Amino acid sequence: MNTPSLRLAVLGSGNIGLALAKGLVKAGMAAPADITLTRRSTTALAPLAQAGYATGTDNRAAIEQAELVVLAVLPQQLNQLLDDIRPNLDPARRLLVSVVSGVSCHEIRQRVQLPVRVVRAMPNTAIAIGQSMTCIATDDAPAADVALVEQLFNTVGVSLRINEELMTSATALCACGVAFFLRAIRAASQGGTEIGFHAHDALKMAAQTAKGAADLLLQLASHPEQEIDKVTSPKGCTIAGLNEMEHQGFSSAMIKGIKVSADKAGKLYQEG
Repeated sequence: MNTPSLRLAVLGSGNIGLALAKGLVKAGMAAPADITLTRRSTTALAPLAQAGYATGTDNRAAIEQAELVVLAVLPQQLNQLLDDIRPNLDPARRLLVSVVSGVSCHEIRQRVQLPVRVVRAMPNTAIAIGQSMTCIATDDAPAADVALVEQLFNTVGVSLRINEELMTSATALCACGVAFFLRAIRAASQGGTEIGFHAHDALKMAAQTAKGAADLLLQLASHPEQEIDKVTSPKGCTIAGLNEMEHQGFSSAMIKGIKVSADKAGKLYQEG
């Protein structure tokens, strides 16, 4: 595939699909005219159509000229979508990229009864600002296909290749994880309000502090405990606060929540 002229079809153009399309155009990997976006109602796609993207509701027609097909629907909608596009799925011409939670590459091939190439990707909603943590996996797609998908998602954040059996876990830690960290920031801002700050100031302070904490780990390749040690002094206020949070189950609650989300993510396709 020639990346600069890559033709894509994004089937189920919600927040993730639209952000990926915009990221690819911004990075120069595709032109708007090379990307077809579909969803049940095209009203929300009107601004994209005006910007030069092809839009529509016909998934089968959308993939006709596409080299890469992004499956971006809900798990319970996937079977109907696959049944719809199956007649146009030429394994030699088209690579499928699935961002659908809890559905394996094997299950997709089994549904369409074709030896299609499938790479799974699990981004999160920070893709909208080019800060997604995207995990990528496959069972038997060629290395060149995986490298291409990794390149695509690197335009909208950071990507990491993992074993496919860990993709459900990645859903919980990275995709659901955005909500977990947002809730932690919200709680911190509420604590800030209780100790005297106006709500909007407390939220800004909590969010920037969380961003700084994350950047310490990413930019310094450090470990959380190493950075915690730098701000905790004997009999100090930081260790007092940390210990109280641990007594109330802070770490335990986060760990249990991630485990429950992973369990639920693994059942979404079957429940559909």
